[in-house]
Amino acid sequence: MPENKVVSLDERAKDEEKPFLEQLLQEGARKLLQAAIENEVIDYIQFHKDRRDEHGQRLVVRNGHLPEREVVSGVGPIRVRQPRVRHRDRGRFSSAILPKYMRRAPSVDALVPALYLKGISTGDFSEALAAILGEGASGLSATNIVRLKAGWESDYKAWTQRDLSQKRYVYWWADGVYFNVRLDEERTCVLILIGATEDGTKELLAVVDGYRESTQSWRELLQQLKRQGLSSAPKLAIGDGSLGFWIALQEEYGQIAQQRCWVHKTANILDKMPKSVQGKAKQLIHEMYLAPTRKAALAAYDQFISSYQTKFPKACECLQKDQEVLFTFYDFPAQHWPHLRTTNPIESTFATVRLRTHRTKGSGSRIATLTMVFKLGLEAQKHWRRLQGFELIPKVVTGVRFIDGEEQTQQAA
Repeated sequence: MPENKVVSLDERAKDEEKPFLEQLLQEGARKLLQAAIENEVIDYIQFHKDRRDEHGQRLVVRNGHLPEREVVSGVGPIRVRQPRVRHRDRGRFSSAILPKYMRRAPSVDALVPALYLKGISTGDFSEALAAILGEGASGLSATNIVRLKAGWESDYKAWTQRDLSQKRYVYWWADGVYFNVRLDEERTCVLILIGATEDGTKELLAVVDGYRESTQSWRELLQQLKRQGLSSAPKLAIGDGSLGFWIALQEEYGQIAQQRCWVHKTANILDKMPKSVQGKAKQLIHEMYLAPTRKAALAAYDQFISSYQTKFPKACECLQKDQEVLFTFYDFPAQHWPHLRTTNPIESTFATVRLRTHRTKGSGSRIATLTMVFKLGLEAQKHWRRLQGFELIPKVVTGVRFIDGEEQTQQAA
């Protein structure tokens, strides 16, 4: 009688580590998803337990399961059976966890435009996604990718026509982000505007294709926002030193408080200095915009000028030309300062994609780049932090005065 060989779990995992681990993750995800949608239905029916007809029978009851379906997720395809809910009246149950037509997790929809912008061609998507999501990642063939891209373009066009008449944005962040486009001689400049609402939520406000960062391109963007109903100007606009945006902003919305981005300004100043002194110079720059008061910031400013004026006049000139708009944030609540000193919401969202999009493998057209940036922006928006101290925004809107970040009462004034 042959000797029976007992294979331990550890040995099995060692022999088939990747497949076994993937199976484990997928099964765990499937169980969690199945339990979540089952509990969602239980809670829904419990909420409607008192709704009954004239015979005392419940109007909302369980009615078996819908046919099993597959959802593509970050851990691979997951097969689930969604509970069916029967309404004896005209009501209808709609799952918030697993909507009726969902076939891909939102993270997968975000992955597709990211890969596209990073140079993956339509024909290579199936192979690339299979490597990331597993061999069973169905529904993401080249044909379906083309359909998705067409849908994104339609979504973008509808988004650019949305009604903004009920919106009020207290702060704006503006920047031009450059991407390499395979079919264009010059890099595509995408003009991006982010706004903070009165409850402190950051929203993607505008994404348009511009010629460099010209005044005309920014003017057209702002005029489009007006056509969409956005009549109110922000209390503060944050951006780099591009003259195009500031000229267009003044033309369309009048005199608006301006704040130059310290990240851009720091990079521009240090670019005009040798590396041997950049460390000390950067420390002085940090002392300027991290100072607790405007007086202390200006003291650091004066120290920088006196230290480097003789040897590095161009660096000092770069700093001096924007002195009036580098310290505007001191006139706003101190809790808002980390958000107001930089255009980081735009930079951090698109910097990685921009750096990895090479001319030989970039997006095939300007409209393709534009729609991909739009999709990436909407996905990133879900993770943007709400403004610290958002409860102070109504005071900013009504014109309450702040000095060095502190509210000035009438007695103090």
